[in-house]
Amino acid sequence: MPTPPGSRLPLTERLRPTRLDDFVGNPRARADLRAWANRWNEDRPPAQRVAVLSGPAGVGKTSAALAIAAEHGWTVVEMNASDARNETAIEQVAGRAAITHTLSDPADRGERHRALILLDEADCLTGRLTETPRAKPEPISLRDFLRGRYRTLEALNSSLGLRASGKPAAFGDWDDVPRSPGNAGWARLPSARRDIDDWRGASRSADVSDRGGLAAIARLVRTTRQPLVLTVNDERTLTRYSPVFRTGVSRIRFYPIRDAEIRQRLEQVVVQEGLNVISGAIEAIVGRAHGDLRAALNDLDAIAPLPPDALQLSMLGGGRDIAADLAALTEEVLTKPRFYRSVEVQDRIDAPPDDLLPWVEENIPHFAPDALRRYRGFMALAVAERFLARARRARVWSLWSYGSEMMTGGVSLALHDAPVAARGGIAFPQFLGEMGRSRGVRATRGSVAGKAGARFHLSRAKTRDTLLPFLEGIFLAAQGLRARSEWKLTARTIARELELTAEEVAYLLGVEPDAPEVSYLLTEPSVPASRPAMSGPGESTGPTQKTAGSRNSQRQLSEFGS
Repeated sequence: MPTPPGSRLPLTERLRPTRLDDFVGNPRARADLRAWANRWNEDRPPAQRVAVLSGPAGVGKTSAALAIAAEHGWTVVEMNASDARNETAIEQVAGRAAITHTLSDPADRGERHRALILLDEADCLTGRLTETPRAKPEPISLRDFLRGRYRTLEALNSSLGLRASGKPAAFGDWDDVPRSPGNAGWARLPSARRDIDDWRGASRSADVSDRGGLAAIARLVRTTRQPLVLTVNDERTLTRYSPVFRTGVSRIRFYPIRDAEIRQRLEQVVVQEGLNVISGAIEAIVGRAHGDLRAALNDLDAIAPLPPDALQLSMLGGGRDIAADLAALTEEVLTKPRFYRSVEVQDRIDAPPDDLLPWVEENIPHFAPDALRRYRGFMALAVAERFLARARRARVWSLWSYGSEMMTGGVSLALHDAPVAARGGIAFPQFLGEMGRSRGVRATRGSVAGKAGARFHLSRAKTRDTLLPFLEGIFLAAQGLRARSEWKLTARTIARELELTAEEVAYLLGVEPDAPEVSYLLTEPSVPASRPAMSGPGESTGPTQKTAGSRNSQRQLSEFGS
């Protein structure tokens, strides 16, 4: 049924699924989440009391947690990134969940009623293994509060209307002022009630930091009596913090949703909501989404009120070309001396500010009028990079705004005191270009390191540092017509034992995959089994030498690694 015109809720909220079966994509993750939730229906909590849902934004992690709670009739106690999630706050939420479970009636279907504790974006919490919550300050006494407000005892008595001969009597010394109001007569005066209320409000200081939050969650992993779900974009923040997040939780991975599934869902929404969109809009939305169903629904929601014509497609822009946006903003920054607000930068590039920094860095030398302004531009960029590094290291994302404004407005004002023309356009960052061109070589190198490291029981890092140079030396020694037969046999044996492909052998030789040296090392030796693999002039070909030669041709790679 089409949504009534008066409804202004976004599509992402109106169409939020209430059952896991109604979800789009990630069937394996949904099955794992349902299996974890079913284990809570037993008499005792399961071995893994916490589920960590990891994956990019917009793939349904939070919605899946809410849906599984609805399926089981669980109450939801939610904390998101806008809440204070320190040790005290998390312990209060856990306590509230326990109270909710105690006071609630059991579900009608006979299942044990529980409260699902949901912590959204848990990877944004800060924490160290030795971190403790910030110490609570000692509350200020009423006497010290009044002394700071009135300075003198005469001003206090005058404000409260107290006189030496009156009742209640005026204070003769600051020691006569109590540390708390108690039942004193002067405390019931209307003029005193205002000061007492202000004192009580000032004595309650709220800790809105995340300090100690990860430590509290780590304890809940072992002790919680209620199901706990953490949603993260990158689970490495948790696994680096404590081993309990590697072995003591159920780790469930959500992946980007396939384009075909997003397209099918959008077509269903168009029919269900009675929307009128132009032909080609669905494809444009799918191309922009990159596996993010929430972004796709938001785009559909944005163009739905427009008439079904070319205006809808113009709103979509034909896809999110982030590289073009970065180039356009970089050219404007380096040619127009003005200040750019962080919100403007965010709206213009739709990407983290880290992606813009190499573009500005690459093009500063081409747009600076002289050496002095080039120096000033790089100094402003260095300050911006420092803010971005602190944001990544401390996970204080508010520093992104400082980095964005210094990287754009700071560099722009440092380069020019008047507009100048562009000099040949914006150049693509050389570093990113080299990384893109070497992507295939790095992938081949990683593949060889993975095979060799597994065979020799070495880590990838040690394989790259020590074993790969050794293998490259062997293959280079086996290259060419004058290479000794022993080196060729060794290289052939290594290629066979590691099951190397032509591209991987070519990488070790430093040649193209279609080079004859590659084909030679990948072919089996044509020496008959009855003849020795290696024989020189004057060598005997008797039975003893045959046996030795056959044994040499069948040598294993383990002999070369000893």
